[in-house]
Amino acid sequence: MLHLFHLEFILDKLMNYAPEVSDINMTVGHPIQVETGGELVPVYFEPEIRQLTAYQTETLALSLLRGNRQLIGTLLDTGACDLSFNMESKARFRVNIFSQQGRYSIVMRKIESYIKSIDDLGLPEIFKRLAKEKNGIILVTGATGTGKTTTLASILDEINSSSAVHVVTLEDPVEFIHPAKLSTFNQRELGQDFNSFSDGLRSALRQAPKVILVGEMRDRETVEMALSAAETGHLVFSTLHTVDAGTTVNRIVGLFDSDEEKLIRVRLADTLRWVVSQRLLPKIGGGRVAALEIMGSSLLIKDIITAGEDAEKTFYNSIASLISLGWQTFDQHILELFRAKLIAEDVALTYSSKKTVMSRGIDTIKAETGESNYAVRGLALEEDDPEGPAEPPPEPSLQQPPPPPANAGQGVNIRSAK
Repeated sequence: MLHLFHLEFILDKLMNYAPEVSDINMTVGHPIQVETGGELVPVYFEPEIRQLTAYQTETLALSLLRGNRQLIGTLLDTGACDLSFNMESKARFRVNIFSQQGRYSIVMRKIESYIKSIDDLGLPEIFKRLAKEKNGIILVTGATGTGKTTTLASILDEINSSSAVHVVTLEDPVEFIHPAKLSTFNQRELGQDFNSFSDGLRSALRQAPKVILVGEMRDRETVEMALSAAETGHLVFSTLHTVDAGTTVNRIVGLFDSDEEKLIRVRLADTLRWVVSQRLLPKIGGGRVAALEIMGSSLLIKDIITAGEDAEKTFYNSIASLISLGWQTFDQHILELFRAKLIAEDVALTYSSKKTVMSRGIDTIKAETGESNYAVRGLALEEDDPEGPAEPPPEPSLQQPPPPPANAGQGVNIRSAK
């Protein structure tokens, strides 16, 4: 049965079984699983494999590592490593191999070979403005698996279709391969072409790019290099694992010591152009839909970045007040999705940033559509009652009530009372 665990054989079977697969999960004690529509589904082969063993997952991990000493060293030293894997003419995958309880697990995310445009993804028109920026920092943030890489690929594709510039990408690993259009792309992979994002950025500044993509702002040194690149006229794209625009700014500032905070705030206010945050919400009827928070740069935003938030000036309120510019908070976009009947009420409340704001917005939408906000039962207008109005209750009597029966408080036998 060893031939079953030839990697190409397994992946070929999985692609034929579930072409729409987004992730493949290989964990000891479970069958091989694929994720479709946000749920893991077991896939059984012939002969049937009910549970993967530690030996089998380790064999598959070694097949993916292909003898790369640096990746093997990273896996042994840190307990996890990232890489890409290419199936000829079938699919490409972003792979994470990690140790858990002394055994190896593998998660493979399928990468679409076709780069979807901003229009294909249904992103707001304002995203084309992001592609026209000439310098500064643009951040796309959100949890793992919310589509940050896909969004950035669509923006870079817009640049590729409209500008003849040199683009250097620093990725972990390289996912979307950008074809030759107007721009020239050099796509470099962490661990294979450079050792750290800060080292890659330092080298990129000597490679004469106009646009630089940094896979992730992981540490202080990378952020500092990105700020320097933006200040010297480069357009820098990157990602952060933050939930919204406000926490993105705070996360960056928090990477530096307190005595450096004032200077970093000033530099960030001067270079930050856009922050786009993403959340994927379950749709009514299946599938998922993206909710977006979009914050640009303005005098008010620069003032808040420099001085910090207070009771009157917050990122949330500032974004909400500038919806006419194409900006929007998560709550504003989620309400639009609820109005369009793409998501359910409980989903809107669960994924909202401010539940009181969301509750009021939902009540307003219900009122506009004539949907009742409260379930009131047992009430009817007189003209709607087929039996006519109920008899009025009797007038209260001023006479003394009759004395209680002799057997009061002893209970009643229902059968004998009939």
